[in-house]
Amino acid sequence: MTPWVQRLLLTNVVVFLFSRAFPALIQDFALVPLAILWRPWTLVTYMFLHGGFMHILFNMLMLFFFGPRLEERLGSRTFIWFYLTCGVGGAVLSFATPFSMIVGASGAIFGVVVGFARYWPREEIYIWGVLPVQARILAIFMVVSSLWAGFAGAQDGIAHFAHLGGLVAGWIYLRAWERRRQRRVANRPARPRRVSIVVDLEALERWRTIPREHLHEINREEVDKLLRKANESGARALTADERAFLDRMSGAG
Repeated sequence: MTPWVQRLLLTNVVVFLFSRAFPALIQDFALVPLAILWRPWTLVTYMFLHGGFMHILFNMLMLFFFGPRLEERLGSRTFIWFYLTCGVGGAVLSFATPFSMIVGASGAIFGVVVGFARYWPREEIYIWGVLPVQARILAIFMVVSSLWAGFAGAQDGIAHFAHLGGLVAGWIYLRAWERRRQRRVANRPARPRRVSIVVDLEALERWRTIPREHLHEINREEVDKLLRKANESGARALTADERAFLDRMSGAG
């Protein structure tokens, strides 16, 4: 369990229990798009409220399964900003249904799923623990179903435009984040060859001490694969993204 996934799970559960005991919380902190000008806090607070047990159970299960690997990949600080941005993106697109009262973390959770699919597109997800579906197929299905239900005006009590807003915000956020990182790498002054070799050797030694037993199984496999590549071809054979990933796993990123 990664730090921010754990905090988000705990916060959502605590707020859910409070809202059961004090139902007025939902009235005060739920999102009504048309009222956003005089209730701006609801852009964030709505994503910590849920309408029922199955609602919060589904969202927290999705966060539990998809969130930790994405947080490890992005780093904790980037992950929490990504999560909140997806939730706000869901709120913004909810203006398509201006009079609806909207609660739930689904917009942020859908963003987490699309982030997972971006980095592990062929990873198999088992629906109901039985049906294997690649992450990219699941993400495409979620986009198409949200579009269809939203524009068809499905009367099922689900905020489909909030889902779609989270998906779109997540995709845009990750694209912008990756471009910023690429620009930082491109603008980094070149090191003298001797200094570069020393830095690479130090990095390789640091990566070899990554506490693999604490990593998610698939992240552990990715670390092993990149270490094999670095050992065989040298640290300079790794791309900037691969080096950044290993740095995060070692606690240096």
